[in-house]
Amino acid sequence: MISVIFVCLGNICRSPMAELVFKQMVKERGLELSFSISSRATSDEEEGNSVYPPAMKILRAHGIEGGHISRQLTKREVINADYVLVMDSGNLFDVLRLTGGACSDKVFKLCSFTSRPRDVADPWYTRDFERAFSDISDGCAGFLNYVLSEHGEMLGYDSRY
Repeated sequence: MISVIFVCLGNICRSPMAELVFKQMVKERGLELSFSISSRATSDEEEGNSVYPPAMKILRAHGIEGGHISRQLTKREVINADYVLVMDSGNLFDVLRLTGGACSDKVFKLCSFTSRPRDVADPWYTRDFERAFSDISDGCAGFLNYVLSEHGEMLGYDSRY
């Protein structure tokens, strides 16, 4: 099983959007048993809160349902994950600081798996939830293609046997 954690500042907009988008992509491929997918915050500002309503509205508009409660990322979670996918450079810095740089080989910006590497702009500030959704979808699709190319043989094992 491949463990993936999506990370943003508050875990109420971008990272839960990425979690739910990626879960949908994995489900559509019949690979749910091959992944553990979650999302976390680098701060505790929103701990215990649900997905921000405008973010959830965009997800539903794209046919994606689900729920999430914000939680702060722990060092143990980073150590135990296979991939930690952050939304922007600030999140990258925060995760590397949390681990003392020890896990830098598994921490990536989500959109580094796209043909146009970039940060996912924070819709909390930009108010552009559709753009965030587009960037996140692009990043998740690129990441899934990467994982399939790197780990394709082992994926889907549980559903085959």
